[in-house]
This record gives sequence, C-alpha cells and structure tokens, in this order.
Amino acid sequence: MWRLKTLASRILLAVLAILLATVVIGGTLNVQLTKRTFDKQYEDRARSVATVVADIPEVKALVAAGDPRHLLEAVANRIAKGSGASYVVVTDRAGIRFSHPNPALIGKRLEEPVAVLDGRAHVGIDHGSLGRSANGKAPIFDSAGNVIGQVSVGIVEARMADAVRAQVMSIVLYSAFALGVGVLVTLVMTGALRRATFGLAPAEIGSLLQDREAMLHGIREGVIGLDTRQRITLINDEARRLMRLSGTVIGRSVEEVFPPGRLRDVLAGNAEGQDETILTDDSLLVVNRNPVVAAGRDVGSVVTLRDRTELESLMRELHAMTGLAGALRAQEHEFTNRLHVIAGLLDLGEFAEASRFVTTIVQNQLVSAEDVRARIAPPVLAALLVAKLSVAAEREIELVITAGSHLDVPDSEAQNLMTIVGNLIDNAIDAVAAQPPPRTVTVDLQGEGEVRVVVSDNGPGIPAESMEAIFEDGYSTKSLRGLSRRGLGLALVQRLVHRAGGTVTATSGDGARFEVRMPLPAHTSGEPVAAERRP
Repeated sequence: MWRLKTLASRILLAVLAILLATVVIGGTLNVQLTKRTFDKQYEDRARSVATVVADIPEVKALVAAGDPRHLLEAVANRIAKGSGASYVVVTDRAGIRFSHPNPALIGKRLEEPVAVLDGRAHVGIDHGSLGRSANGKAPIFDSAGNVIGQVSVGIVEARMADAVRAQVMSIVLYSAFALGVGVLVTLVMTGALRRATFGLAPAEIGSLLQDREAMLHGIREGVIGLDTRQRITLINDEARRLMRLSGTVIGRSVEEVFPPGRLRDVLAGNAEGQDETILTDDSLLVVNRNPVVAAGRDVGSVVTLRDRTELESLMRELHAMTGLAGALRAQEHEFTNRLHVIAGLLDLGEFAEASRFVTTIVQNQLVSAEDVRARIAPPVLAALLVAKLSVAAEREIELVITAGSHLDVPDSEAQNLMTIVGNLIDNAIDAVAAQPPPRTVTVDLQGEGEVRVVVSDNGPGIPAESMEAIFEDGYSTKSLRGLSRRGLGLALVQRLVHRAGGTVTATSGDGARFEVRMPLPAHTSGEPVAAERRP
C-alpha cells in the first residue's frame, strides 16, 4: 500500500481528488444542463413548426372536411421532411389521426387526450408510439375561431442525442484538458512544496518546530537566523537581551534593525572571519556567522553571539596583574643589582661610598613615588602610573609624567580612568618598543575644569589611512596575545569617554598623540589633593 508520508504527497493526493471530483461533477452538471437546453430548444422548435402548420389554410380546410381524400398525410410528410421534424401528426378535435409516420395508425385515435382544446399551444417531452421525443402541439382553428383539430410535431430523441453527443464531446475534451492542466500545476506546486519542506512529514515538521523553540530559548547564546535576503527569520531571547532589541524584528532586514557599524557588517556578511569581536555599549560579544545549506541549496545564515564581557574583563585583570608582577620582578632585579653594588663596596671597605649610594637610591625612589602620589588621585591611579614607570624602565623606555600633571577625581571614577590611561600607555609603550633609542612616552594629566589626559610617544605614528579605523573594535596591527582579544583597547577607551560625555582625538606627527577630554566629576572634598596625599 502506498503510504503518503510527506506533506507534499498528501497535498498532491488531496488536490488531485478535488480536481477530479470537481471536473466529474462539473462535467455531469454541464451535460445535464446541455440536455435540458437541447430539450427546450427542440421543444420550441417543434412548437414553432406546429403553429406554422396549423395556420396553413389548406390544412384547416382538410381538417374541417375530415380529409376525405387522405391528402393530409402527404402534406404532413412533406412538411416534416422540409422542417427536419421526425413527424407531423394532424388530428381532429376527437383525436382521430389524419397523418402519421406509421400508416397503420392513420384513422386511429390518439392514446392520450387532445391537449389543445383550451386553444393554446403546448410543449413537452412525449413518450408516444415513436418513442421519446420533444413535442410541440398547436390548435387548428376554423373561421369562427373554434378548435377543430391539432397539429403535433415531434423531434425524436435520436436526433436530440446526436446534438447532445456532439456537445458532450466538447465538454469532455474541455474537462480533460482542464484536469490535465490542473494535474500539471499541482505537480509543479507539489514539487516546490516538497523542496520547501525538504520532504518532511507533518509530524516531523511539528517536531522540528518544537525542538527549534526549545533549543532557541533554552541555550545561553544569542542566535539570529537570516534568509538569503538578509531578513531576520528567527531570534531568541538571549540575542534580544545582548543587543537590546525590542518589538517586532522578524521579517525586517539587518539594515532596518541595526545601525551602521561593524556589528551590522558582520551580521550582513560584509566582514569575513570567525569569532569576530564586537564591542557594544554594554557587552563584549564574539560573533560568528555561518551559511546554512540544506539539500544543496543556500537557505540563509545563522549568527551566534557569545557574551565574553566577564571573561574578557578577567583576562584583562589578569594581564594587569601580570604587568604588576612584571613591574615587581623588574624592581626585584634592579634591587638585586643594587645589593650587589652595596655588597661589593662593603667588601672593598668603601663604607662611606656605600652609605652615599644607599642614601641616593632611597631618596630617588621616594621622590619618584611620592611625587606621583602627591599630584595624582585616586591612589589606585597613582599606583598604576608607578607600576607603568617600572615596566617602561625594564623595557628601556623612558616614561615621563609631566611636571605639570595634577589630577584629583573621586574614587568612583577610578576604574574608568585606569582603563583609559592604562590602555593609552600600553599602546604607546608597544608602539615605541621596536624603535631604536631614545624611546619616550609622555603622560600629561590635568583636572582643571575638566579631566584632560594626553599620552604621546616618539614612535612611528599612525598611518593616515588607519586614522579613522583605530577606534573600531577588532582593528589591530598586533598579533594575538593568548586568549585576550586584540583591537579592543582604543575602542573601549572611546566608548568610556563618549559615555562620560567627553571626546578622544588622535593625531600623528613625530609619533602618535592621544588626547582625552571629559567633564570633571564633582569631588567630595574641598581640600587640595596634595594636602590629602602627603604624609
């Protein structure tokens, strides 16, 4: 037994059954209507012939005289032959036949009553001695207007059947053609439906829908489905949360939903690559866009979004701790060298020189750290600068904090400032590290009226073609460092500055120069920072 498993097969059978039933019922009704139409036409035709015959004076005279010489038979046969009627029967008022195709019935009475005694013509289907026929009867009047006889004209079913058969053949051919066209169109539509449903049964389609809904809203990654025209076909709750989407987005294109930028380029497939890093206002997303091919056909693409904000934050904190550890190691290495010098001086008996050496080291170290702490607040920002001084010194880079630097902001702003200053200094150190000496990075911090951070270096500068791209997330000329993402530092700086209502600009000449300006937050204390931080 043929089991219809696929939705397309079931629809094909249903449509074919409907077409067949429609054509059969329609054809049958059309045939019946045609037969009725022909019956009516032949009835009217027979009545017309009967009326004409009844009005012939010769016929009237012969009927009135009782047709003593039997002339009406010849007249009736001639009229029947000329009009195409099957028979013309003329009777008197009593129903005695004067003419009939069967000569044996002439002179005999009709089996049925004379129908025209009321003076009107009648039509109908007659089941007489010659069989079924379309019959028309007309009264014969004398000169006084009295009914003296009847003319009955009939067209037997054989002639009507020939006309109906010709018409039915046309109907059958048309119905067969319509059925063939319907079957062909149904097959084409079924093929398209089969391709659209990939030959799945209705139960399988329902199961897939349930599985899709459970998967989309159960996973912790954002998922966006796109068709071949870059229109959104599905989106789960996590994707809406990560990209702050609300309202109806299904059916809308990527260009309509997302503003211009790198995120839209990646979603639309204009940016190639795997694990593309996208920095939004709230999150760091890792975006992958993969094409979807089903049954050898491109049906669109699927975009996955992973929230790497916490992991990236931990990686950057680890990198910061690693930098601090490196600074401590550099200080430990420098301290060891100085201990060796002191030990050598003591072995040589140069006690006074050893004393002066120790005093100089202590004073220089205290002056450097105390100077930064006295002019820069909060303390964590000052500690960051001191650590960067040690890191730069180990890499034989001169990190200069200008003598005019003076900054005092609330502790609540420390984290953002540390991120901004730390990223700018790290980029500057990396830029000059490969250059021959002298290698210099200059930092200027001001807090008069606004927060102003300027970091400059004497490195190779910024290429003119990259000036607009350096603040885009994911753009970097450096190699990948472990699991940490490259191309995020300046993008993060720009977002933090813009969120604070400030600006960041980059210029290039004898090296690169970055300048950040932000509104000055309200300070909780009215005392100067130097008075706060001095021991």
